[in-house]
Amino acid sequence: MCNDTLTSHNCDLLPVLTMPGWSCLVTGAGGFLGQRIIQLLVQEKDLEEIRVLDKVFKPETREQFFNLGTNIKVTVLEGDILDTQYLRRACQGISVVIHTAAIIDVTGVIPRQTILDVNLKGTQNLLEACIQASVPAFIFSSSVDVAGPNSYKEIVLNGHEEECHESTWSDPYPYSKKMAEKAVLAANGSMIKNGGTLQTCALRPMCIYGERSPLISNIIIMALKHKGILRSFGKFNTANPVYVGNVAWAHILAARGLRDPNKSPNIQGEFYYISDDTPHQSFDDISYTLSKEWGFCLDSSWSLPVPLLYWLAFLLETVSFLLSPIYRFIPPFNRHLVTLSGSTFTFSYKKAQRDLGYEPLASWEEAKQKTSEWIGTLVEQHRETLDTKSQ
Repeated sequence: MCNDTLTSHNCDLLPVLTMPGWSCLVTGAGGFLGQRIIQLLVQEKDLEEIRVLDKVFKPETREQFFNLGTNIKVTVLEGDILDTQYLRRACQGISVVIHTAAIIDVTGVIPRQTILDVNLKGTQNLLEACIQASVPAFIFSSSVDVAGPNSYKEIVLNGHEEECHESTWSDPYPYSKKMAEKAVLAANGSMIKNGGTLQTCALRPMCIYGERSPLISNIIIMALKHKGILRSFGKFNTANPVYVGNVAWAHILAARGLRDPNKSPNIQGEFYYISDDTPHQSFDDISYTLSKEWGFCLDSSWSLPVPLLYWLAFLLETVSFLLSPIYRFIPPFNRHLVTLSGSTFTFSYKKAQRDLGYEPLASWEEAKQKTSEWIGTLVEQHRETLDTKSQ
């Protein structure tokens, strides 16, 4: 394994591959989804090199990359997606880029400009790097958030790509992902430096769950501090969450598809909703289903109706705006969050099935069992911490 920590000041150009196989760069490789993509990539035929790129890797993540048990060359790169020269070097000799790096924040905690810089400008930088380094294939990890919902009254059941749903939110996360996806799809067909053509596609996963989910981890740790009561994040909505292993598998199939001359014409320039056979349910219901084995229970206290929550969020956002010149007030919730937690918004994976050959690798029962077992280890680990603190 090549363990290069590159910066724009201290590295030479990476050598261009001349091997008969192919090579893949994964951005956001230290993240929840990125790590699962790497685990599947190492099983791919004729893959010569994987470059894993992130701003910083945790020591345990680096250790995982050392222990992948593969003959494929794995190169660890730490660098900033806003550094254009760095990206160009990282893309040299690469056949496929899988771009998962993003800041996910729908709460307003992270400054707007930071999210726009990483999610939108970073994607534009990477596309330009691919053109300059003659990378022929680019897969973008988008989000169902680019489609909406735009109203808590909105009802979309088993929606599909031809229905043209588009988010109208100006909130930084959905806006930045929407504009980044547009940039990716618009770049399809661009001429790359060696005279070839850049082929792109975008995958729009539903809300992702599974082992090591940062969202589930936060929910569980918070519940442990509140006598096992799961905080409500959406008891009135209907969504179709998707298992992380299945989302990773869709990325592998997209990489195969763009490299296949027979499949590529149908895939390039397209976006795909990625879901699986997880039952349609509210955010609260899936949190409970995955954790009930460990004694967790739903919050039974009364909550405000969604329309009232929405207008309260509007008032809080107004206060935040008025205070902004002198103080940064972050509302406990906003209208976008209320909309997510109150709408019916589910999508079918039929187009991905048709064009990519996508079928979920893990069934709902398998996904539920694996996630629940991981929650068990999380509970054990954090109960010990809590017990130590209380002594």
